[in-house]
Amino acid sequence: MSFETRAVHRHARMGVYKARRVLALIRGRTVNAGLDELRHDRHLASRAIYKVLASALANALQNPTVRANRLVISKTFAQDGPLLPGGRMRPGPQGRAMPIKKRTCHIHIHVADPQAEGLAVGPAAGVEG
Repeated sequence: MSFETRAVHRHARMGVYKARRVLALIRGRTVNAGLDELRHDRHLASRAIYKVLASALANALQNPTVRANRLVISKTFAQDGPLLPGGRMRPGPQGRAMPIKKRTCHIHIHVADPQAEGLAVGPAAGVEG
């Protein structure tokens, strides 16, 4: 049975497509390779995603049976967050006014240790009815 933990950055101040482009680079890699890739990446989103991945690694290492060199990035995804408030407008077609949309996103990273022994994962683990 594998052990999985996660970390989430909510309301990240970037568009969801910019975050998804960087998340696709690290999905399926080991955590050490993912951190190294993000450290040398030129995208602005890679700095925020690096911090989320480091947090997921720290969360996983709270368990003493988990080894950092075995951890794999199992799932990564980004979802749309709420638009930031603010009433600024910009010119639109035919003299109309269009609002400026300041987008946010929620970044989720799951890391797993496929070789961790004796770890129960999920709501039914260790529960007998």
